[in-house]
Amino acid sequence: MVRLDKYLADAGIGTRSEVKNYIKHKWITVDGMVAQKPEQKIDPGKAHICFQGEHVVYEEFSYFLFHKPSGCVTARSDSREKTVMDFFAEEKAKGLSPVGRLDKDTEGLLLITNDGARNHRLMSPSHHVPKTYYAILDQPIPEDAVERFHAGVDIGDEKPTLPARLENLPEEFPFDSAFSGENGRAHARLTITEGRYHQVKRMFAAIGCEVLYLKRLSMGPLELGDLRRGEYRRLTDEELRLLQQI
Repeated sequence: MVRLDKYLADAGIGTRSEVKNYIKHKWITVDGMVAQKPEQKIDPGKAHICFQGEHVVYEEFSYFLFHKPSGCVTARSDSREKTVMDFFAEEKAKGLSPVGRLDKDTEGLLLITNDGARNHRLMSPSHHVPKTYYAILDQPIPEDAVERFHAGVDIGDEKPTLPARLENLPEEFPFDSAFSGENGRAHARLTITEGRYHQVKRMFAAIGCEVLYLKRLSMGPLELGDLRRGEYRRLTDEELRLLQQI
């Protein structure tokens, strides 16, 4: 049994103080009866709770797809830098953590969740979850780069990288980019199945190219789509189903 106001706050309806105000305005019903007190005890598995007539469904775990902009760090908190969690409302940020890490100057898809087990599984090296990036480079890609990336690249670690898929894109590739410097001399799409430190930048450096702009487009079954920078949304039921198969 849990308090009604805690249940509603955990379900994302509002803060505890906002929920108390909703109860005061008689906007909350429990099993068809208007709720009277925030401290009312309910059984989450049995009670039918509505907010302004809409059924409230409590989720044990929350999953958000976030479009990370450049200029913020991938961390729960930082005393000096703006973090990805600063974009989330306080009531949604409790217990949430980013899955993996994007560099401060890298944009794109980031999964945010409070499901620690799923976070660990997605980041486990044994699962080889594919991640696709769009990059603008300072010079043309060498002709043999596609084969070299497919074979694995020496980036200074004990072992070469796992096979990766490199696509050399046309210069006029129509992609929304926040890159404000001079036009890059090459555009590329790279899919990797690892998550080594600065891996994408180090792989391109190994073939003599510097990354001027980098954005993650997808991770596993999740795609960034048309989500704007700094915005986030809950995963769809289909995305959750596919994610749980990893």
